Amino acid sequence: MASSDRTAPEGASATSGVARDAVAAQQSAFGGIAWGAAFFGWLSATGLAVLLVALVSAADVALGLTEGASAGEVGLGGAVALLVVLFLSYLAGGYVAGRMARFTGFRQGLAVWLVGLVVVLLVSGAAVALGSEYNVLARLELPRIPVEEGTATTTGLVTLAAAAAAALVGALLGGGLGTRYHREVDRAGFAV
Repeated sequence: MASSDRTAPEGASATSGVARDAVAAQQSAFGGIAWGAAFFGWLSATGLAVLLVALVSAADVALGLTEGASAGEVGLGGAVALLVVLFLSYLAGGYVAGRMARFTGFRQGLAVWLVGLVVVLLVSGAAVALGSEYNVLARLELPRIPVEEGTATTTGLVTLAAAAAAALVGALLGGGLGTRYHREVDRAGFAV
């Protein structure tokens, strides 16, 4: 082991400086964004989002939460549920990426969010390019909520911005929490 030029404070072991130097060397060699970890964090976030949306939908049907509610109440409740689901999902996804990558957890959380954003943009671009010919939902002729298009567009844009913000905050927080575990492991066994 390399020795440290620093003198250890009274009561601390001489190895704590060496441990800090070792972690700093590891971070310089392996720090930065690990896109593989970000991708698997995004997969975790997506999987959890699917499960949570299914649970929220099942609870709504079982408890009749939206039964007899107006279109505005259903829309507001759905938007709040979406924000909570996205926050929790991206919190878990950021945590997975932060744990996998070990260093720079907040950057890993941001990378999880960016992977999600790229996927959404690619899917949206494919939907625009392919047009309504491949729109399966339009062919089903599902019942529609009687809301004016202008109101739906404005509300949709506000909800979209809030959803992006909730996912970003969740991913950043999750990435930081995932990395925190590794900082505790690095300190274990060394007196501070």
